[in-house]
Amino acid sequence: MAKKRSDAERQIADLLQTAKKSLRLSVAFLSRLDGTTQHLEVVESSIPFLFKDGTTQPQKTTLCQAILDGRLPAVLPDVTAFPEAMKLPTARIPRIRSYVSATVVLSDGELYGTFCAFGLTSDKELNARDKALMDVLASAAAVIIEPQVRAEQRRREIEDRLSPVIDGGGPVVLLQPIVDLATGDRVGSEALSRFPAAWGMAPDVCFAEAHSIGLGHELELLALERAADHLSRVEGYVAMNVSPATVVTPEFGDLLSRMPLPRVLLELSEHDQVEDYGQLSSALAPFRAGGLRLAIDDVGAGFSSLRHIVVTSPDVIKIDRSIVTGLNSDPVRAKLVQSLVEFGHGCRVRVVAEGVETAGEAAALRTLGVDYGQGWHYGRPGPADALSPAATVRVPVSRPAGRELLRS
Repeated sequence: MAKKRSDAERQIADLLQTAKKSLRLSVAFLSRLDGTTQHLEVVESSIPFLFKDGTTQPQKTTLCQAILDGRLPAVLPDVTAFPEAMKLPTARIPRIRSYVSATVVLSDGELYGTFCAFGLTSDKELNARDKALMDVLASAAAVIIEPQVRAEQRRREIEDRLSPVIDGGGPVVLLQPIVDLATGDRVGSEALSRFPAAWGMAPDVCFAEAHSIGLGHELELLALERAADHLSRVEGYVAMNVSPATVVTPEFGDLLSRMPLPRVLLELSEHDQVEDYGQLSSALAPFRAGGLRLAIDDVGAGFSSLRHIVVTSPDVIKIDRSIVTGLNSDPVRAKLVQSLVEFGHGCRVRVVAEGVETAGEAAALRTLGVDYGQGWHYGRPGPADALSPAATVRVPVSRPAGRELLRS
């Protein structure tokens, strides 16, 4: 059964039909040249049993390569008149007797392949005008092809960059302390993924790129594995970030079932879209019943966090650093934090402020009743052995019969 053509391939096929009919030849095709092999990607043929999509042949044995090398002209009205052409297998099986070829060149000058048509009989009327038509059609084909070429290049570049990280067991995971604002004691830590500095990319960008090429779940699960490794090395809870899409995978459930759930705070970003809240809640329900706590991260950075909060009933909300920065001198930010604290405490939800960098911000957050703080003011991300001992604190956990308090 023939492979179903994509939209781009159907557009290319229309161009090939135009070439075949206008030049009154038997076959027209678009080929991709990779340096060793000619791939006939789209073929329009009056004799499909001989020529079809996906046919390949050694590039060095093709008429196209001989034309690219300058050993043959781009228009061959009678192939038998050219001894160089008759040396090639395609001049004999099948017996190609007329041929015209145009290069397909992308916008950066890269040669993609060729746009060609041929007949099984000679055609002395083939001329420069026909070559001009083929050039126009080849240019149109390049415009159609380029987006998918660039997408594939991007996929390969991301895959080549991420593969060593994945093969090595995932990103480096550091811990950043989370402290009780009232006492200054550390109560837990957040596991933060770090990728090679040479990439110049924030972790969320790296994860987003991984998801864009189908490696996101695998990369997230490896990061969670590495975060879980810290549970035996530090006291207090460990907050771990995960996307809603990964939560609903079977592999996530398998991993979470091996963790000491009361010591895990699972963070869902406010930025991540939730396709099906019912599915998300069902996936988390057995683990939350076993002591897992849920946090909504980046609250205040966008518009979807309130829905996340209302639907998932989290144990913790984390105020985004964009709201925290400078709140001690910004009454609007301070009022927003106050409202979030009142909302959270009214729902028996603890509130964490992220991105706390100054003593002034920390003092303002304490005054506003924020429970916990996290940021450079309390410590930068680092190895587990750099953390201070954790205090024992009382934190809320979801229960079927209502919210009770549980020691971490």
